[in-house]
Amino acid sequence: MKQAEVFVGIDVAKARLDVALHPSGATWTVPNSEAGIAGLVAQLQQQPVTHIVLEATGGLEIPLLGALGAAGLPAVAVNPRQVRDFAKALGRLAKTDRLDAQVLALFAERVRPALRPLPDQATQALSALVARRRQLVEMLTAEKNRRGQASPAIQADIATHIAWLEARLERLEKELGQHLKQSPLWRAQDDLLQSVPGVGPVLSRTLLADLPELGTLDRKQIAALVGVAPLNRDSGTLRGARTCWGGRAPVRAVLYMATVAATRCNPVIQTFYRRLCAAGKAKKVALTACMRKLLTILNAMLKHRTPWGAPAAGAEPA
Repeated sequence: MKQAEVFVGIDVAKARLDVALHPSGATWTVPNSEAGIAGLVAQLQQQPVTHIVLEATGGLEIPLLGALGAAGLPAVAVNPRQVRDFAKALGRLAKTDRLDAQVLALFAERVRPALRPLPDQATQALSALVARRRQLVEMLTAEKNRRGQASPAIQADIATHIAWLEARLERLEKELGQHLKQSPLWRAQDDLLQSVPGVGPVLSRTLLADLPELGTLDRKQIAALVGVAPLNRDSGTLRGARTCWGGRAPVRAVLYMATVAATRCNPVIQTFYRRLCAAGKAKKVALTACMRKLLTILNAMLKHRTPWGAPAAGAEPA
């Protein structure tokens, strides 16, 4: 006799976790604390769990995901937009934490999102350092913009804050470098990525931290994952403009800046960009195509473990 399958949805909030089981319909709440998570894991280990789904909530889900993964439970964090669209398609417009957990459990049963290996602690730490660097850069930019319009009465205070941010950013760069040195694999991958003209430490570290799939997917999959793959918008005789959207915005933002530099110093990207512009493509469209080409090259380099300029580095055309 086939064993009953249990699908679990967990709505993650700062103070509590709302849990729902499908098809039984059971629901309960536990504190979002170390003890609460440990108790929940013990409860779920007693069930024939097939899939556990929770939403990505800006980092609140990471301790729970780590505990579930360490216990060998099949858990995955999904895009909240997908779950909300799924709920709307079912006509479930009401929204509470308990109802959200029930929708997540039903989503787990109907969609069965692919399980992905959870990042280890070292990768999580690297991702946190990269995210903190991004925050410091944003704060530094905001303060510099504010200084130009600020009253003389607060100019000195803003200047002091800018100096502190710059010093902290410099220390964080050193911490990132030391963290990368802990892993021979990261060092080798960092060297490969930075061998490409236009790719510096910021893009390299962002890719290592926030795009661990780089080098494991094909060119179409990696482009779609980052959000630089053109998507069709056709219906009947209508042929809509191809657009790029979705994907990992932090990775895409850093890739954009690296591509701008590559159009000036990387002979392959520069030639490709000029050819597209000469063919009448808008500069923004040409730059997006160059982002995709640069990402494809980096993906192929890590897949084949070949440095810039080697034949295998261009094995996957953009």
